[in-house]
Amino acid sequence: MTGFRGFLTRFRPAASPGRATSGGVPADRSAELRAELTPPLALLEQAQADALGVRERAEAAAAARLHEAEALADEILTEAREKALQAREEAAERSLRAAEAQAAELLAGAEREAAAVRDRATGRTPALAERALALVLADITAEPELHTSPEAGS
Repeated sequence: MTGFRGFLTRFRPAASPGRATSGGVPADRSAELRAELTPPLALLEQAQADALGVRERAEAAAAARLHEAEALADEILTEAREKALQAREEAAERSLRAAEAQAAELLAGAEREAAAVRDRATGRTPALAERALALVLADITAEPELHTSPEAGS
């Protein structure tokens, strides 16, 4: 039995919270084990709290980055819309200038055509007027009695 007691006392911690009995074995081994396990449990709880804190900070950082990315995307989208609107306005201005140039060409062509018609008409008017006057005179001289005024006949 002494050999067994010696074996047990060899593996006993130097500062045991329990009291040794006559054989040198601690009377309250559960208190000793609890004392030995308390620091690791506290460390585990602290590690879990630290991990939770790290997770919360990481989620907050991710949410902030997401917010920044959304804001940047909104800025890019707004800029793209402004550029599209500007391009649309420039295209409309180019189309308007092209239409104005085409209208000016058509107007100039119509004015040239009108001037040509006016020149032809002006050149024919004297000849037509002379011919019409000659026909009227020939008609009057051919039958003078038909062309007398009613006042002259009374």
